[in-house]
Amino acid sequence: MNRLAAAAYVKGVRAKEKAVDVLSQKNGEGFVDTALKILISVVIGALLLAGLYTLFKDTVLPTLTEKVRTLFNYQG
Repeated sequence: MNRLAAAAYVKGVRAKEKAVDVLSQKNGEGFVDTALKILISVVIGALLLAGLYTLFKDTVLPTLTEKVRTLFNYQG
């Protein structure tokens, strides 16, 4: 029983030391950093999608619409 109690005590001391070490660290990523990265990536993605939509709306879609209309308007 003494060996079991000693092992539990050692595990408890190690867990306490690890918790103190983790809580006293001054480096690492915070919530603000992560939120800022997510916000930047969402804004860049939205700008990219808006640019692609503008490109397809002006260049590709009118040509595609005309080709589909001529395909279904076949008088042959």
